[in-house]
Amino acid sequence: MAELDEELAKKVIEAALFVAGRPLDIETLGSVSKLRSRAKTKKLSRAVAELYRKNDGAVEVVELPDERFVMRVKSEYAEAVRRVSARPLITKGALRTLSLVALKQPLTQSQLVKMRGPQAYDHVKELMKGGFLKGAKVGRTLLLSTTTMFSDMFNLSREPSSIRRQMQEMIEKGALQQHEYSQEIAQEEKQYGTMDDLATQ
Repeated sequence: MAELDEELAKKVIEAALFVAGRPLDIETLGSVSKLRSRAKTKKLSRAVAELYRKNDGAVEVVELPDERFVMRVKSEYAEAVRRVSARPLITKGALRTLSLVALKQPLTQSQLVKMRGPQAYDHVKELMKGGFLKGAKVGRTLLLSTTTMFSDMFNLSREPSSIRRQMQEMIEKGALQQHEYSQEIAQEEKQYGTMDDLATQ
C-alpha cells in the first residue's frame, strides 16, 4: 500500500483527531494516514499541532505522554460551547470540583462535600461518567482521585505528586477558569490541610 504524500497525510491526521474526540496514539495515526514510519507519523502530527498553535484559535492539538495526540476545545471556551456540543465537556461547577480533587487527592467524597457543598455529589457522578474521576469504596464513602484520562485531556502528569504543582500553575494562569476560585482553594487548604495531610486522615 503506497504512502500518502505528507500534505495529504497531515490532513488525514487532522481529520482523525477531529472525529475521534479522544487521544490517538502514533500507531493509530500512522495506520489511518498510511504512514509506515513512526518517526514520520510523529513529525507530521507535531506539524498539525504547530499549525493549530500558530492559528491561535479556540481549538488546539496537543501532544500527550506516550506519544499520543488529541484535538480539543481550549479550556477557556469549553463552558461557552458546552450546551451545543455533542461531546461531554465539563460544566464549570464540575470543573471546579475536579480541580479541587486534583489538588488534594486522594480525597474522600464526604470531605469534598464539606468543601464544595451537596452539589458535589452531582459533580462526582458527572466526572466519573466522563472518565475524569475514579472512586474506591472506603466505608460509606468514596476515596476519589483523578484518572489517566484527566491527565491526558489537560496535558498533566500522571503522577499525583506532580499534578498539584501543575494545577497550581494552571490556576495562576487562569487556564482552568479558576480566577475567582484560587483564593477559595487556598482557604480550604488552610482549613482542611494539604493533600498529604488529607491522605493520612
